[in-house]
Amino acid sequence: MVAHKFTLVLSRDVTDDELTMLREAGPGEVTASTTKLPTNPDVKVRQLDFDTEGESLAAVLKAALEAVRTVPDLSVSSLSVPAREPDGEATGGTQRSADEPAVVGGR
Repeated sequence: MVAHKFTLVLSRDVTDDELTMLREAGPGEVTASTTKLPTNPDVKVRQLDFDTEGESLAAVLKAALEAVRTVPDLSVSSLSVPAREPDGEATGGTQRSADEPAVVGGR
């Protein structure tokens, strides 16, 4: 098993009962906080910070997204995954020297 950290920003705030549902259905440890919707800073939404172990990042992300689908009218607004060092340790997503190439996904 490998440790994985990532953050999901949800499309809205959630009730305590909905947060319990997310924690029970999701992978591993999750810390919940309130933040602003990235596309509309006037809207408060829930942010979930995951620190969990799994076979792969894809597997734990899939489990987290499936947990979100258990709550009616809830979706993921954004996903953030910190960069990883070659040894597998998370760097926090912001530590990269200027001469290192950035990896950007897309078509």
